[in-house]
Amino acid sequence: MQLLIADLHLHPSQPDIAKGFIDYLRGPARQASSLTILGDLFEAWIGDDYRGEFEQQIIAELKACSDAGTRLAFMHGNRDFLIGESFAADSGCALLDDPTAVELAGQRVLLMHGDSLCTRDEAYMAFRQQARNPAWQAQILAMPVEERLALAKQLRQQSGEANTNKAEDIMDVTPEAVVETLQAHEVKVMIHGHTHRPAVHDLTVGGEPAKRYVIGDWRPGVGWQLRVEDDTLTLESFAL
Repeated sequence: MQLLIADLHLHPSQPDIAKGFIDYLRGPARQASSLTILGDLFEAWIGDDYRGEFEQQIIAELKACSDAGTRLAFMHGNRDFLIGESFAADSGCALLDDPTAVELAGQRVLLMHGDSLCTRDEAYMAFRQQARNPAWQAQILAMPVEERLALAKQLRQQSGEANTNKAEDIMDVTPEAVVETLQAHEVKVMIHGHTHRPAVHDLTVGGEPAKRYVIGDWRPGVGWQLRVEDDTLTLESFAL
């Protein structure tokens, strides 16, 4: 069995979700051969050099799960794109490029965070291009911790305000971008998070059937996962 999750947005202000994730790492995740996190594990990450008690606890629980035998992998989201090699080494997570094609359930599958598919949100796409720029990241990481904490808070606030004023379809994936991405990577199955709209979408790409699995975000009392067993992919929610 393999498990995939996304969009936990872990933050000290949501202790119930954090506890649910720790219980998940100590329970279901240890029954799996692998656990892949498709971005936004944290609500914000200002750099591997800053780790409060909360971050240290999550890293320790990930490492314990890894040490117990579960292969862990992490892909950057739009909230934790500054996670680096130090976090990966200390948590036992392998870092995945976005996107990454893997073998799952006997077929080639494309894993993504999902934000790169939201091409109608031009303001966000411009920010994403900047945020993924190594030079910009280096500039941010060179700032004092206090300034980075303030910047993270400011960006979260701006994001919330901006999303309030955006049409629903703008914040969802662009159908044409989905098809183009599937074709570019020569796959018929895509798995992503980001949009917080859990669903399994049946598509037609190049005259052939295709699927897009969207993993839901974790909220107080409810988590989401994609479970892979044999040749079956199952999107499911569960109680935290």
